[in-house]
Amino acid sequence: MALDRERTRAAVDDVARNCLAVRLRRLNRVVSGVYDDALRPLGIKISQMNILVVAEKLGLARPVELCRHLDLDVSTLSRNMERMRAKGWLETVAEKDARTHPCRVTPKGRKLLGEAYPAWQAAQKTAAEILGAEGVVFLKESAPIGPRRAG
Repeated sequence: MALDRERTRAAVDDVARNCLAVRLRRLNRVVSGVYDDALRPLGIKISQMNILVVAEKLGLARPVELCRHLDLDVSTLSRNMERMRAKGWLETVAEKDARTHPCRVTPKGRKLLGEAYPAWQAAQKTAAEILGAEGVVFLKESAPIGPRRAG
């Protein structure tokens, strides 16, 4: 019994000291907070801004494409898109296959992107300072935006 308790304690100590996932999740919350704080006066979050950016790049964006490019699950994307449609930043485009629900950025959404860009730039600078030059390079090389490559 004491041996099991010692093993558990050793495992807990190891995870507490060395878990990369918890540190990455914490760093994600810190960095996302920097962007969200900068964008808050405009009423948009960084997660929504990135959906708008990818949708604008695609022109006509199908949810499956947005999920693939941003590595999002369908329910997260759906919740965000619903709010973004309600705010007039995205619009659904009718197609023959109504199941795909493609969307595009509205003129209001494009205007918002332009207005948000200076705040994003300031947040980007702060985030780069938090991550350091090596962290920025590592992220750009290891986690590019776009569909995942096989392999």
